[in-house]
Amino acid sequence: MRKNKLEFVLLMFLLLRCDDSFLDTKPYGALAFQTLSQSRDGSESLLIAAYSLLDGFPCVDCLVYGSAGSNWIYGSILGGDAYKGSEEDDLPEINEVEINNTSWLNPNPEAKWLTYYNGIQRANDAIRAFEGLRDNDISEPDRKMRIGEARFLRAYFHYDLYKIFRHIPYIDETVEDTRISNTDDVLPKIQEDLIYASAHLPWHQTEQGRITKGAAQSYLGITWMWAHKFDRAKVMFDSVITSGRYALNQTYHENFKADIRNSAESILEVQNSVDDGAIGANGNFGDVLNYPHNQGPVGCCGFHQPSQNLVNAFKTGADGLPLLYTYNDSDVTNDNGLLSSDPFTLYAGNLDPRLDWTVGRRGIPYLDWGEHPGQIWIRKQSYGGPYSPIKTMFYQYHANQVTDDGAWIGGLNSNNLKLLRYADVLLYAAEAEVELGNFETARGYVNKVRERAMNPSGFVKQADGATNAANYVIDIYQTPWADKVYARDAVRFERRIELGMEGHRFFDLVRWGIAAEEKNKYFNAESKKRYYMIGAKFEAGKDELQPIPANAIQLSYKNGEPTLTQNDGY
Repeated sequence: MRKNKLEFVLLMFLLLRCDDSFLDTKPYGALAFQTLSQSRDGSESLLIAAYSLLDGFPCVDCLVYGSAGSNWIYGSILGGDAYKGSEEDDLPEINEVEINNTSWLNPNPEAKWLTYYNGIQRANDAIRAFEGLRDNDISEPDRKMRIGEARFLRAYFHYDLYKIFRHIPYIDETVEDTRISNTDDVLPKIQEDLIYASAHLPWHQTEQGRITKGAAQSYLGITWMWAHKFDRAKVMFDSVITSGRYALNQTYHENFKADIRNSAESILEVQNSVDDGAIGANGNFGDVLNYPHNQGPVGCCGFHQPSQNLVNAFKTGADGLPLLYTYNDSDVTNDNGLLSSDPFTLYAGNLDPRLDWTVGRRGIPYLDWGEHPGQIWIRKQSYGGPYSPIKTMFYQYHANQVTDDGAWIGGLNSNNLKLLRYADVLLYAAEAEVELGNFETARGYVNKVRERAMNPSGFVKQADGATNAANYVIDIYQTPWADKVYARDAVRFERRIELGMEGHRFFDLVRWGIAAEEKNKYFNAESKKRYYMIGAKFEAGKDELQPIPANAIQLSYKNGEPTLTQNDGY
C-alpha cells in the first residue's frame, strides 16, 4: 500500500504547475481537491496523503520533533521513562516540556497541533471525495470501507491531540470555518468515527498498512478506558482478542527489528521506507535523533536517553516478579561518571530480560554492534545519564538494507513505527478486567505477556551466543489475585515494563489520575542525579496537559475575540 510523501508532492506539482494564466488559478489546496476528487484514483491519493501523516512528519525540513508520531517527548520523557538527553543547549525547548515548564510559545506542542490538524484536513478531504464519487466509479461497500479508513484517521489524529491538549476543536468534513470553540468534550465524536470505522472495515486488508476492524475496535476500547467505561472497553477488547487475528510474537525483541514488518502482533503500524527518492522523508524521521552519540552506531544525536527510574523498574525479586513498591529504593548499577577505559562491574541482581531490549547499558551487547562501551557512546553523561535508547536502533548486519544513504543522518531507516501492538491491547484488557472485578482474567492476560518475556531464546546473550548477558529472573504471577489494589498495581506496572520507551507512560499516568503523585516522586529522586531537575515540580490540574499554542489562539480570532480557550494554568 506504501505510496510515499514524495509521490504525493510530485502529483500535486503536476496538477498545479503554472501556465500563462497562473495568476487566475484558485488556491492550490482547492484545485488539488477539485481535480483529485473526480476519480477513484484521485480519491485514493487524498486518502494516502492522510495516511502519510501518521508518522507525524509532513516534510524533511520540518525539524521540530514534537510532532513525532511516536510521542517520545510527550509520552516517554514526560512520563519519566526517559530524559531529554543530549546536552543543555541542544533543543532546550524539549527540556521545558520535560520539567513541566512549557510555554505556549514552545514550538513542540505547536508542531503537533499543526501537523495533526493538517492530517485531519486531509482525512476530511478524503471523506468528501469518496462521498462524492459516482456509483459506477465505486461500489457502496468499497466506498464505506474507504470512508471508514479516513474516519479512523480523523479519529486517531483528534485522539492524539486529545491526549496532549484535551481541549481541542473537533473538525469534521462539514466544518467550513474552522475558527470554532474548544470547550466541548470531543471524545464522543472521536468514538462516533471509530464506531463507523469498526462497522465498515474488514479484519484483513490486502494492502499492508491499511486500517482494519481490529485497529478501529482497539482504539474504540482505548477511548472507553479514558472515559472509565470499562464494561464498554471490555466488549471491544474481547472482540479483538477472540478474533484470532492477532498473537504475540515469539520473542519480545521481534517487535523492534526493522526487517520484521506487520507481524501478528501489529495492530496499527506506520509503513516506513528508505532509498525511495524521498530523501528519507518516509523513514523513521520522528526518532532520528534517538541513537547513541559520539563513537556509537550512527554517531548522532544522543536524545531520548532512558532514565534511571525506568531501569530500576526492571528489577525482580527471587520469585521473578516485579518489585512493585520498592523498585526505586536502590539503583541498578551504572557507569555514570566513568570513562569507557575505567573498570566497571555489571549489576548482579535479578532483572527482567526486557530491560536489555529497552535500554542500552554498559557491558551488555547492543544488538549486534558489540557491547555498549559506556561514555564514548554518550553525548554528555553528567547531563543525560549513562544509558542509550535501543528500540529504534537497527542491526548492523542489515544496516545497508534498511538505512537511507541519501539522508542527512545514517540512522534514518525503514523500521516501521508500531503505534499499537497486541501486547498493549492485552494489558488494556487486563486493566479493564481488574476494574470490573475479574481479577483472574486480568492475571491471565498479564501472564500471557510475561510468558513471552520468559522465553529464553529471547534473552540478550553474551558474545558466545549461549550465556545470558545479565542475571535474568522472571516468572508469571502464580498466586491468584484477590486484592483489587494489588491487581491494579500489577497491571499498571506491567504496562510500564512491557511498553517502556514507546511513548505511552505519561498518558497512562494521566488516565489513571496519578500523574502528579508519580511525577513529583520522580522529580524528587531524579533531581539528585540530573541537576537540571532541581526545583522541578508537577502541578495537578495544569501539567496533565500541554498549552494550546499561541499561534493557534491568534489564528482563531473571530469578531475580535479568540474562539480557542487556553488550558488552565497557562
